Amino acid sequence: MMRDLSIVRRSMNPVLANLPTTIFDVMSGLARELGAVNLGQGFPDDPGPEDVRRKAADAVLNGYNQYPPMMGLPETRAAISEHYGRFHGVQLDAMTETMVTSGATEALAAAILAVVSPGDEVVLFQPMYDAYLPLVLQAGGVPRFVNLRPPHWTFEREDLEAAFTPRTRAVLFNNPLNPCATQFTRGQMALLAEFCVRNDVVAICDEVWEHVLFDSRKHETMLAMPGMRERTIKIGSAGKIFSLTGWKVGLVAAAPSIMKVVAKAHQFLTFTTPPNLQVAVAHGLAKDESYFTAMRDGFQRSRDRFTQGLLSCGFSVMPSEGTYFVNIDIAPLGESDDVAFAQTLVRDFGVASIPVSAFYAQSPNTTTVRFCFAKKDSTLDEGLDRLHKAARHYGLRS
Repeated sequence: MMRDLSIVRRSMNPVLANLPTTIFDVMSGLARELGAVNLGQGFPDDPGPEDVRRKAADAVLNGYNQYPPMMGLPETRAAISEHYGRFHGVQLDAMTETMVTSGATEALAAAILAVVSPGDEVVLFQPMYDAYLPLVLQAGGVPRFVNLRPPHWTFEREDLEAAFTPRTRAVLFNNPLNPCATQFTRGQMALLAEFCVRNDVVAICDEVWEHVLFDSRKHETMLAMPGMRERTIKIGSAGKIFSLTGWKVGLVAAAPSIMKVVAKAHQFLTFTTPPNLQVAVAHGLAKDESYFTAMRDGFQRSRDRFTQGLLSCGFSVMPSEGTYFVNIDIAPLGESDDVAFAQTLVRDFGVASIPVSAFYAQSPNTTTVRFCFAKKDSTLDEGLDRLHKAARHYGLRS
């Protein structure tokens, strides 16, 4: 039996076989097992806008339920084009420059497989969404890392000079940035665009948090930066826009020459996306701006409520400019291991969080821990009650 197992292990793809269980599964599993308040994995308590959900329900009962077109329903692609023209000032041809995928992560996979060949180098900014590195490695890419500088999570020209080489084929750029909850400045975007143009590099831009920005901030897409219209793959997420994370509907925009190849990768990944969800997303994308303003205001209120609670505990809170997340620095507590701190927090105090070191290729021993505030007031208040007890344990005012 052991011999058979060794044969199986040798037969497995090492990129995937050697991956650990994701930190999200670990912490959510502990939250369920221990009855902890789950402020780790990033999903809202809110069920999402009723009109969008009803549109999906009506479409599945009364609409077409066979294979939709591989690139997406024409009405959904037209809605993507109109939406990004309205909100970001980018003019897209719906039939040649837009596509619907089964989630933003599938869009990332399709984009990476379309652009990256074995041996090509890919620039990655750390901390990063945990799917990036496995997808790059699966495509045969060679990662080149830029470590962002806390607490504002910035990069400088010298960082890009060190990361970009003549073998660089692509860069993955997440803005607004998960897990750091920050938005890159226009100056930093222009700097990255300069390097992409100079080195003939494609920017795969994860912009799923484009509508979840606070304090009157506005999203700028890399598609609109000088020189980037023909070398950017923009990826959005209906799940993030409408707080429907389980729907897994990705929105892709790119120039026709790039989109043709990304579509071929998509064709052999999921091929298509449920038509009823596409109908509902098309409806949602056409919603009045008041919906998007109210959605942001609601999350900002939750951010402020939770942030004030953390501050009242005595925690060192880092800025949250967007996303569902806020981070604390545990160094003032005398702690240097965010994984150990997160384990203590969930096991001893009943609050699940995410250690930010999980978003690095090699753990840098960070002292940053992430919480999700996209929850009901009652959930946040219960979490804060437990965090007050943790604060007292660590000698903070509480």
